[in-house]
Amino acid sequence: MRAVIQRVNKSSVTVDGEIKGAVGKGYNILLGVMEGDTEAQAELLAAKVAKLRVFEDDAGKMNKSITDIGGEILVISQFTLCADIKKGNRPSFTDSAAPDEADRLYRYFCSKLTENGIGKVETGVFAADMKVLIENDGPVTIVMDTDIWCRK
Repeated sequence: MRAVIQRVNKSSVTVDGEIKGAVGKGYNILLGVMEGDTEAQAELLAAKVAKLRVFEDDAGKMNKSITDIGGEILVISQFTLCADIKKGNRPSFTDSAAPDEADRLYRYFCSKLTENGIGKVETGVFAADMKVLIENDGPVTIVMDTDIWCRK
């Protein structure tokens, strides 16, 4: 499971001209679900996101988590994060999970964010053509891949 976590002042997602999700200060997360990903990986990733300390404390140090500041999260499904670009110039997406499983784990990940203390978790529309507006804060962007914690 791969996630691009962007610290934002605000973020929103629109489908067919209608806002489907919007948040204020917090994270915009692009989430890619890979073939073979599990609920355990979604749980681990959600816990890491909730505890990630990239918000500034009173001394200006990145020392606070999203739960510390009462931040919000917008999670967008992003199968293109699963792209394989080893060969040629056109990405292959064969490593991404099947749509039904990807959607299930995407929703599961969002539920685990809530269980980890995130008060507001908004989503896009799975498999839709979405327009995402992001006002980055910093910018601060962190890439997480559950493979780094699951390697043997």
